[in-house]
Amino acid sequence: MPGPYPAIVTQMYNDKKEDNSVKFRIKGDGVTQGPIGLFTIEENSGIVYVHRPIDRETNPIFHVDFDVLDRLTGATLDKTLSFNVEIKDKNDNSPQFTPSTIHAPVPENTPEGVLQAALQAHDIDLKDTPNSQFTMKVVSQDPASPKFTLKDLPSTTTVKQLAFTGCFDYDKTKQYKVLVEARDQGTPTMSSTATVIVDITDSNTHPPEFSSAMYNTEVMEMELKEILRIGIKDKDTPNMPGSRAVFSILKGNEEGNYKIETDSKTNEGVLSVIKGKNFEKTEVTELEIAVENEEKLFRCVDGKAITGPTPKPNTAKVSVKVIDVNDPPVFKKQIEKVYRNENGPLGDVLFVPEIKDEDSDVNKLRYELVQDPAKWVSVDSKTGKITTVQKMDRESSFIKNGTYTVVVHAIDDGQPPATGTCTVVVYLGDQNDNAPYLVSKNAVMCGNKVNRVDVKPTDLDGPPFAGPFTFSLGGEEELKSLWKLDPTTGTNTSLISLTSLPYGSYSVPLKIQDQQGLQAEDVLQVVVCECTGINTCRGRLPFSSRLGPAAIGLLFAGLLLLALLLLFCFLFECQSKNFQHIPLNLQDEGNQTLVKYNEEGGGSIYKPEPVFWKESLKTPSTLPEYAVTDGYRKGENGTLRSPAGYNFQYNFQEMSSGGGVMSMPHHNWSTVQRERNESRQMSRSYSLARTERNLAEHIERKISGFPEEQRDYPAYSPYQYEYEGRGSDCQSLDQLTVSNLGDNLDFLQNLGPKFSNLGGICQQSMERRNVRL
Repeated sequence: MPGPYPAIVTQMYNDKKEDNSVKFRIKGDGVTQGPIGLFTIEENSGIVYVHRPIDRETNPIFHVDFDVLDRLTGATLDKTLSFNVEIKDKNDNSPQFTPSTIHAPVPENTPEGVLQAALQAHDIDLKDTPNSQFTMKVVSQDPASPKFTLKDLPSTTTVKQLAFTGCFDYDKTKQYKVLVEARDQGTPTMSSTATVIVDITDSNTHPPEFSSAMYNTEVMEMELKEILRIGIKDKDTPNMPGSRAVFSILKGNEEGNYKIETDSKTNEGVLSVIKGKNFEKTEVTELEIAVENEEKLFRCVDGKAITGPTPKPNTAKVSVKVIDVNDPPVFKKQIEKVYRNENGPLGDVLFVPEIKDEDSDVNKLRYELVQDPAKWVSVDSKTGKITTVQKMDRESSFIKNGTYTVVVHAIDDGQPPATGTCTVVVYLGDQNDNAPYLVSKNAVMCGNKVNRVDVKPTDLDGPPFAGPFTFSLGGEEELKSLWKLDPTTGTNTSLISLTSLPYGSYSVPLKIQDQQGLQAEDVLQVVVCECTGINTCRGRLPFSSRLGPAAIGLLFAGLLLLALLLLFCFLFECQSKNFQHIPLNLQDEGNQTLVKYNEEGGGSIYKPEPVFWKESLKTPSTLPEYAVTDGYRKGENGTLRSPAGYNFQYNFQEMSSGGGVMSMPHHNWSTVQRERNESRQMSRSYSLARTERNLAEHIERKISGFPEEQRDYPAYSPYQYEYEGRGSDCQSLDQLTVSNLGDNLDFLQNLGPKFSNLGGICQQSMERRNVRL
């Protein structure tokens, strides 16, 4: 509405109106809801006003409610009256293109007709009325040729396609500007325009041409390589399908010796030899090369596309000079297979070559061995005959999968000399030339767990000259009472002990026979021991070790201390018969001894039989009378008796570690303890006698503990030898050593690994001589 505003829209009436007793009220769209303030009503007269223009494209319809109220009480007097206020359209919007500028790339060789360029417009006025209905047309173009038009798309009137008649020439025009108008049918009419920019892309309108009509190149006979690069000229845009070259060989390549490809970077033709050919002399080969583009050739003349047969491609001649070279000798077969048995006779001819050479005399060839790793063969340098110079062993490390490979070269007398190669593969047959043997000659039998060990043989020969094997015991017949093999045939067996064996090492001779009866003898070393794991004996300390700097220092300190002790003895040597003994305090503090903590090595693994000790004790003149004795006598029940009336016995018991140690039974030591209390007030000489007497008592107790059958020993009394000359004034070192021990006899419990080893050696010697103590 053109205004002025506010403008009267309508006036409301009601039959209940009496004078000024009622009033009107309005609500809804444009009043109490957006857009607020658009409509108002004069409450007394009922006149409705509009206060500003209304845009139909924004608010096409308004829903408004009218009420009649009592002026005094405000009560509603009648039902609400509702109106839908429809806004009438006016042609105030022109059709608009989306987008307003269009870019359309078009190849130069596009045939006339519809282009891939669509134009779309839309008018927001009331649909299906002249205000929103429009038409489109091309109003201008630059340049004028070819002619552009608009085509309708099926089932739509708002989209058009750009079309043209004629053809494009990229060399003349690379871009077109087309102006398109859309005009509606309203009153008054309204319109808008869009610009279509048509970009022409180059196509193949120029054929490629060779830079020269004739090319020359050369190549060595049988050489495979690139021999020539051929350049071209093309006026089309580079690196486009219309300018990329495609080469072909039209003539001269009937045997397929050559090929030509396009270098994608330089667009050159690359001519190469891909298959060699032998020539008896230098020859010249002439090739005819053609070039085209990837894209088909297109031509536009005077606004019209030229159709018809494709013109012939541009060609060029290539002269290839093939230079003859010295061809190598050629063996009849590159790989020759020869079959022989191993250990064949020397001088056996394995191979005589058959060879030909197109450029040289085969009688002037010389032959060389280039591979003969075991030096088993030789080759005749004139004939190439390969013969054996050593026996060929199939079990050698030079044999791979039963074959031995020899490589021989044939060299001609050409310039330069050429070489041919032949590989001779000798397949060796097996013979039964290897006896079976044990995979491992050492085994551990865990005496506390199992009584068998596995025996696993092998044979370097292959079937049927290897397993299954036959097993038997070798050596003396008495072995069969200790051992047996189960099973006696098969790929492996087990050695089973028939009795409970003492711990130690055993040598068991075995006989192993292969499937063809070839027998070998071998010895299995079996260690019977107490195991701590799977086939693992209880560990022993090593017999030797490295000395570190601290141990070396202690060693030198010990040697220095020994030298000082010897010097001390010489300085205090007695000068007269009235030698004064150095008093030793052997009271309750006990004997002070050095404990050796670094003893290494295990104990003896031998279990000695009971041995009876006899010893004559020297008696100092200062001993009490009851402590003096001239030896030991045989007591009752085969035991040794000391003059003091003490019985002795001892025995050796093997420990779990294998070392022999002395063990003592429980005994009542009250008498000895009582004498120890009395000896605290006695002199050193009495202490010496008491110590030696206790030692004798300990030995007597050990001896008395053996059974009757082990007490068969002769009575022995030590002989007294007269001594001529003057004795030493110094105290006996034996007496000093024994006296220093005091009553502590625990040292007898473990005499150390060296004494145990010595005991084992002595025990073996006594057993061999059948000596019984």
